[in-house]
Amino acid sequence: FVSKSTDLSCLLAEALLGNKGERVPCICPGGMMNMITSEMMGACSSFWPKAHVDAETMAKLAEFPYKNRLFDNIGVPFCMTVEAEAMGAKVDLGDEFTEPRVCEYAIGTVTEHNKLQPIKMDEGRRKVVLDAIRLLCQSNPDAAIIGNITGPISTASSLIDANVFYRELRKEKAAAHAALDFVTEQLIAFGKAQIEAGAEFIAIADPSGTGEILGPKLFEEYALPALNRICEELKPLCKGVIVHICGQLRTIYPQLAKLKCSGLSVDAVVNIKELRKNLPNMAIIGNISTFALAGGNAAVIQNLCNSTIDGGVDVLAPACGLGTTSTVESISIMMKTAIARMEQKEKADA
Repeated sequence: FVSKSTDLSCLLAEALLGNKGERVPCICPGGMMNMITSEMMGACSSFWPKAHVDAETMAKLAEFPYKNRLFDNIGVPFCMTVEAEAMGAKVDLGDEFTEPRVCEYAIGTVTEHNKLQPIKMDEGRRKVVLDAIRLLCQSNPDAAIIGNITGPISTASSLIDANVFYRELRKEKAAAHAALDFVTEQLIAFGKAQIEAGAEFIAIADPSGTGEILGPKLFEEYALPALNRICEELKPLCKGVIVHICGQLRTIYPQLAKLKCSGLSVDAVVNIKELRKNLPNMAIIGNISTFALAGGNAAVIQNLCNSTIDGGVDVLAPACGLGTTSTVESISIMMKTAIARMEQKEKADA
């Protein structure tokens, strides 16, 4: 990498504090923000679904984008189903082109929340993730290692049918709060285990917790307290906690201002200048369209990167998980743009 400092975790940590480094960090956290494509799998002979269940394969695949100068970070896992599976949902691991998905819910209603299982860290895919983090820390000491947990609303709506869950947020409030409390406790435990394994940052992706679905009132009642509880527990233990929320955010700007995360990652539909105006004290991460990255038009991607940085992002990142058909060449434009801007600034300062 073109960097005066070899410690890219420090570059990211400083950006999350609002400090301008030598260049804008370029990341793709992992989890829902999947950074893996079919081309990468073929290049390192490490494929899904084996990479979901084998720590060495997961680590080898996860480090490919970092080792090939696409991103400043390494992130695992590659999906949003690890926690739901641990708590009782059945998961289809997918194939080389599709991520794992929940195929059978754990419970039928929030009133059955006492049937959910606590997450056990020493078995299943939880252990695979933790072992992969340990391997990645040993082999990539300068990378920013990001561990991922699925957000509380998204996890809950993977344990129970989403339509039922959203309805019961209004009609079964006591049970809904109890279910979300249990889920949040399990997510905190998994986040702590990832930090203990060596993760320097934690990213929380909560696409089902968007204001477009919940609305301001339910977001403030359910999503905000759960997210803040996770942030308060994990932030003192690591270099930063990132929260990703999908969709348009205008209706929940007041609630987002109360988020206690280190940085907010946003969708491509969000206007960065407007977001910066409404959340002046929040580190903003994003928000390059993954459709543009998959489309492969170099000029379009470069223009998006420049306008996003000019708009005020602290960290450059895709707006969502990468499509598996995206090319390495297209993805590399993000890092190349960040580096080119650094070099331009150095020339201007000289």
